[in-house]
Amino acid sequence: MSIDVTFLIAAFNAEETIARAIGSALAQEGVGVEVVVVDDCSSDATAAIAGSLADKRVRVIRLDRNRGPGGARNAGLDAAGGRWIAVLDADDTVRPDRTARLLGRAAETGCEVVVDNLDMVDETAGPAMPMFARKRLQALAEMTLADFIAGNLLFEQKFSLGYMKPILRRDFLEKNALRYVEGLHIGEDYLFLASALAAGGRCAVEPEPLYAYHIRPGSISRVLELGHVEAMLEADKAFLRGHTLAPVARRAQARRTRNLRKAASYLSLVGHLKERAALKAVATAIRDPAAVRLLGMPISVRLRRVMRPFRQAMRATAE
Repeated sequence: MSIDVTFLIAAFNAEETIARAIGSALAQEGVGVEVVVVDDCSSDATAAIAGSLADKRVRVIRLDRNRGPGGARNAGLDAAGGRWIAVLDADDTVRPDRTARLLGRAAETGCEVVVDNLDMVDETAGPAMPMFARKRLQALAEMTLADFIAGNLLFEQKFSLGYMKPILRRDFLEKNALRYVEGLHIGEDYLFLASALAAGGRCAVEPEPLYAYHIRPGSISRVLELGHVEAMLEADKAFLRGHTLAPVARRAQARRTRNLRKAASYLSLVGHLKERAALKAVATAIRDPAAVRLLGMPISVRLRRVMRPFRQAMRATAE
């Protein structure tokens, strides 16, 4: 059977979940599948477990240095042989009918990219819940670059559209030399899909959740830090240098840039508060008052408390 889709799994210390992820990819119905697992210098048994699976459709690439999620996915893209690329995280799964349904939607629409809804699966208890309202995705039908940019704002949306895991035509990626930005540790998926849309890719939207986003007990989420946001701002600048955006997309990008700057000020402000660096916190708040509104009352109270000794000292000096 020819390879319809390459499932690309970047894995780092995923020994507890990698077999499950691979198994869900191999269980796709009615399509030819290969799975490329890129082990990003794991210190556990991730590579050994992936390599022990008795299935010729699974290939394991072991990197000689840690390249981060973007670099690992790029190594997988270079090795992929399928007509389509499907991105799958090492701790997630996909429904058996997912690939056939998404390829069917691609055939109907002529789109180079297809995304679907996600089920959030809490492994401790409770039924799976769709990440996005079906009505919202039904209204999108075909997601434009402007739609996608507008759906990726920090602290303003419960879930960003960047959580979606696309399937993409490999010949489209090769023609446009599309690869992940390797310097990013948060936001690399967003920028990859945004670049595909900016390069002229059309994106169909499947409102049914066919991808399972697993929330595991004890899992450590990537914490958003100031450095991450600053890296995203720099990556967005490079994105804008490399692509000419339509007016509606430029407006969406301008809003996203303001949003990222506000988020950076907020994280800087929180950092100063944690360090009890009151004067720096006040300077940040004056420079970007919008960031203060993200704090909420509890941290605003902390700001006043941290400032109290400085006010007392200033009054004593004046007396």
